[in-house]
Formats: sequence, C-alpha cells, structure tokens
Amino acid sequence: MSKGKNSLEKYSNSCITSIVPEKKLDLSEYELKCQDILDDDEIRYAALLDESGMILAGGKKPGMTVRLSEEQLQSVCTELASRVSKRKKFDNELGHVKYSASRREHVVIMSFPIFDKVIMLVAESNVNIDRLAFRVISKLGRQWGEFVGE
Repeated sequence: MSKGKNSLEKYSNSCITSIVPEKKLDLSEYELKCQDILDDDEIRYAALLDESGMILAGGKKPGMTVRLSEEQLQSVCTELASRVSKRKKFDNELGHVKYSASRREHVVIMSFPIFDKVIMLVAESNVNIDRLAFRVISKLGRQWGEFVGE
C-alpha cells in the first residue's frame, strides 16, 4: 500500500484527468474503493493503475503476499496496463471490455478498465471469476458503469 500512497502524493490535488477531459478520477476515492475490494477474503491485491502501469492507489492486503518481488509486480502492472490499452481497439466492433481474467496455477489476475486507468486484482487461485467480478463491479459503482456506457 505504501507504494500507492507514494504515487498518490505526486498528484497535488488528488485528482487526475482521464482520457475524457471533463471526467476526473479522485484518487482518494479509488484508494477507498481498493480498500473496500481488499475486504473480500479471496483478494490479495487491489490497485488502480495508470495507462503505463504506475500504481496510483491501493496495494496488497496487510499480511498477504502476492508471490512477486516489487520489480516483478511492477512488470506485471506495466504489462497488464498495456494489454488493457490494446484491447480498446476492438471496442467499436465487440463492445467495451468489462473485465478480463487470467487463471494461473497459484493466483488469478483480473483487470477492470476505468476510463484510461485500470483496477488490477490478484485473487486466490480457486476463486469463481464471474462471481468475484460481479462483487468487484458492484463496489466500483457508478463510475465503472459510465465507462461502459450504462
């Protein structure tokens, strides 16, 4: 969590402009959303990433490991943000991505696009991906729905 808070301090007004100029993401709000998501027993890590993979808010659950070094975690964040960005080129034909998941042997990694940012989760390997996605989407609330045109 400290890495997200350090990143948060870099933004003097705690709001950043998203890809839609009139929309702003309140980083303190997303810090709270990430903490709320971390209350789920099956989630180890929840963070808001910018388009380059920089951690803006959130982090790991206290006392929990994500099985990666800080350098490896940053690499995963960078790659995930890049993949989320690349998926947008098919939005007109296929619709917006609501979430994406990768089930690995030891963990599940999920992404939830929010404007030009992304929420990244690391969850337990045996999680029901669709049920978890529904719980997370309900915690993200209205801003997530606006992104997908609801």
